[in-house]
Amino acid sequence: MLDGRARLTKVVSEVRQDLAFRPRMPRQDPHRRIRNLRRTVPLIAALLASVLILDVVVLAELTGREPDKAAFREQAQPVRDPGGFVAASGPAVAPTPAVAPLKKLIQAQLLVVADHPLPPEDVAEARDQKGVTGVEVVDAAEVRMDGKRVQTLGVEPSTFRPYAPKSTARSDALWANIAAGDMAVSFDLGKDGGLTLGSMVDGGGRQLRVGAYATVGMGSISAVVSRQTARSLGIPAGNALVVSAPKADSRALRAKLLKLLPKGSQVATINPVVVERRGRTAWPTTSFMSTDQIQVALQAAQGKLGRPYVWGAEGPDSFDCSGLVQWAFAQAGVRMPRVADQQWATGPQVPLSQVRPGDLLFWRNDPTNPGYISHVAIYWGDGKMLVAPHTGDVVKFQAVYTKNLAGVVRVSPAVARGVR
Repeated sequence: MLDGRARLTKVVSEVRQDLAFRPRMPRQDPHRRIRNLRRTVPLIAALLASVLILDVVVLAELTGREPDKAAFREQAQPVRDPGGFVAASGPAVAPTPAVAPLKKLIQAQLLVVADHPLPPEDVAEARDQKGVTGVEVVDAAEVRMDGKRVQTLGVEPSTFRPYAPKSTARSDALWANIAAGDMAVSFDLGKDGGLTLGSMVDGGGRQLRVGAYATVGMGSISAVVSRQTARSLGIPAGNALVVSAPKADSRALRAKLLKLLPKGSQVATINPVVVERRGRTAWPTTSFMSTDQIQVALQAAQGKLGRPYVWGAEGPDSFDCSGLVQWAFAQAGVRMPRVADQQWATGPQVPLSQVRPGDLLFWRNDPTNPGYISHVAIYWGDGKMLVAPHTGDVVKFQAVYTKNLAGVVRVSPAVARGVR
């Protein structure tokens, strides 16, 4: 049994409320959907036979092994090829735009999303803000992918790739596939959402090929397509911005952008640059969930033992990992953000040696974006956690393991409310 009564001493900035703000994505216009029609291969001459060209797709091995059933043991996992997350190029049906080579990486701090295309003068004003060194115009909306609601970006591959995580940005094949009309989906959406690498899926009323697994790490964004493909999906043109301002106070810049942009615009903070404030060095006990709230949340999660894992599910009959956390804490009156990367920002980090029942444990398990928070579980006590593990499994108790463990967070209801 771990002693969880030690006081917190680490300063956690109030700006963490903005760390993982989840923008509401506009829905694509159903009247603008265009269905992809396959064309027959014409006969060249009567003496020539028809040729059927097969698209050969290389699939990545994505299976892992269950963690050991012992408290806080190092989890042994098979070594995964760092490559293998890009499908072989498909047959060319039209000239594919060339993608410029990567020259340098650009760190993104803010993602702006509006319901309608942003006026050029507003984009120019955003570029002129103090500390802003780069602004990339993109498209953003929620698109149905094989029945799943997927937050999707439409991008210009040549100019957007520097804003992606290093391994993704460097992959020429990945961006060539996107330019050719494929979509790249997050590792979790591919692995647990059933969008197999190289497969064809229904996206916004047309057929799209899953050309790569690539987690961009921008809030709830789970898919990336070219801007040309975005047009065919009915995604608004130029209604979003990716902003780089590595030396600016992200919180202050976010506030300025919300004032100058059209009403209803949203600004998500990613990779923030925090200006530290002097102040308290410990959190009062009243900052956290009460004993009664913790018991209600734990009992609510326990009551869902055996329910199936489904990517994107929020309950009450099926869950993904962060959906279970959000639902269980809601039963205790605590409003939690939706995805694990956001839930990481709902309170101060606590040493694993001081973990208490009701604390959240987080992992970085995404090989396409190793720094991204991709998994969460609820600590139960005695080295055990309650978790919705992955597709094919169910909500269950599991021994805590430390492989890829990012840390432990003690939830503050007030902070959690601010992570929208």
